[in-house]
Amino acid sequence: MGIADDAVEIRAQGWRTLAALHGLIDTALEKALQARHGLSVVEFTVLDALSRQDGWHMRMQQLARAAALSSSATTRLVNRLEERGLLTRVLCADDRRGIYTELTPTGSTALDQARPTHDEVLADALAEAGRLPELAPLVGALHRLPAAQPA
Repeated sequence: MGIADDAVEIRAQGWRTLAALHGLIDTALEKALQARHGLSVVEFTVLDALSRQDGWHMRMQQLARAAALSSSATTRLVNRLEERGLLTRVLCADDRRGIYTELTPTGSTALDQARPTHDEVLADALAEAGRLPELAPLVGALHRLPAAQPA
């Protein structure tokens, strides 16, 4: 195996480790958020992304990027959340073709109720992963990341 092959294997191993950590966290969050709040991880992610925007709204394309979803999956998700009264769509004032997705007061309340569960389960899942030798280095790297500064 040459140096180039070693680099490929190192990247592949890194990706497998990242995927394993993501899977562990995602599974734990999905179970807890569904059981306690009737929200999926991606629904929580969308509500959280909207709550962090000035005016609590985003264009559909921005929302798709924030939730790591395709345009069609984002549309279906927004439809479900709109039916539940957690968000709404509004026309963009400066571009009538644009549509914003906006967090409703009900959506904000649901997010506020779910956030402590999310934060607790995330901390627990990271602690669990940190005890696994294959995931501990990645968890350590996450803990060393600088804190995000408010915009």
